[in-house]
Amino acid sequence: MKNSYIAHIIIQTDTPLKVGSNASDFLQDSPIQKDWNGLPMILGTSIAGVLRKDFDKTKADEIFGKLNGSKIIISNALLLDEKNRVCEELLLEKSPFLKIFDNLPIREHTAINGKGSTIKGAKFDEEVVYKGTKFKFSIELIDEDKESFKTILNLLSSPSFRLGGGSSKGFGKFKIENIKLYDYKKDNCSSSLNEIFSTNFETEEQISKTHTKYTLQIKPDDFFMFGSGFGDTQADMTPVYEKVVDYERAKLSDDMVLIPASSIKGAIAHRTTYYYNFKNRFFIGNAEAKTTIKEIFGEAKQSNENLGFKGKVIFSDCFMPKSSTKVFEHVSIDRFTSGAKDGALFQEKTVANSEQLYTIEILLEKNIENEYIEAFESSLNDIATGMLSLGGATTKGHGVFSGKVLKNGVAL
Repeated sequence: MKNSYIAHIIIQTDTPLKVGSNASDFLQDSPIQKDWNGLPMILGTSIAGVLRKDFDKTKADEIFGKLNGSKIIISNALLLDEKNRVCEELLLEKSPFLKIFDNLPIREHTAINGKGSTIKGAKFDEEVVYKGTKFKFSIELIDEDKESFKTILNLLSSPSFRLGGGSSKGFGKFKIENIKLYDYKKDNCSSSLNEIFSTNFETEEQISKTHTKYTLQIKPDDFFMFGSGFGDTQADMTPVYEKVVDYERAKLSDDMVLIPASSIKGAIAHRTTYYYNFKNRFFIGNAEAKTTIKEIFGEAKQSNENLGFKGKVIFSDCFMPKSSTKVFEHVSIDRFTSGAKDGALFQEKTVANSEQLYTIEILLEKNIENEYIEAFESSLNDIATGMLSLGGATTKGHGVFSGKVLKNGVAL
């Protein structure tokens, strides 16, 4: 009989987390998974599924089970409160800190067709967990060797490891706050996640063998706006902001400027397709011309025959402190007379801070043909040189950035 090993792991979300409940309600199309207290949680089966996918294929069935049962037990990941404890009992009343999770951020999307265009009337929204939220869970490995246990724990720090859904839209990135190992000589062993284990475990730095890391470090030339879809007292169109959890102050932060990964992905996907077709001399009328590079960005499900498949690129949302803003006033133009429409004045509010450096991380799988990688890298360079604008109202001059692109830490 080999030894058993137990670890308690605390993680903190680096980007919002989408852990769907496969349900819908009157307020959201896709609410998140919640525990008995109505607090966000991550099912242990979700964590196990990702670990199994990244584990050594020859040993995965032996540890995670196939015919003879599993040797690994992973608990549900429960939310940590302001005292760094999980709520394992039924709460009669939530603390002010826990009440902030009653109303979670909502991300709005529109369905995309096979050509990358929006489908009319196909708007939907997703509930997500705030960036900065902490969860705690346990992993127990039974009748196995210590090296296998260390391998599993180290997988948690892999650069491409994501939890929940929507990783290609920027969700699910996290960092490990700490891992504590059970010592049978010093620690009490119970089923409670609030037990304090005495031995620290430091994960080894993981260099991805499967992904190339690209980093966009860019500054806006003047103004930009990723629209929220809502107005305020100053403007009809406003930038999208989102708060993050601040455990030190036991409250939500002030509004943060959000650059959604989904918006960056759309712009890069379109420009990558252009460069691929251009370098291969595929123009309008060429049957070989591509409408999208599904070899990188995947393909949406169109029918029962075309089930679609996931892309090979992972984007991350970018959050920065709220900057100054500038409101622009416009009038709607009649497309027949080219004159102003009577009473059709509207305002748009933009982010105005050319000194702030924005860092956007992108992971691209390595098993992709060079011609697609070259087109992808050309689109990134276009962003860094101001040739590809980002966000909304780009036809008015907004969304021009400049900076540099790093590939595995080295400038392209």
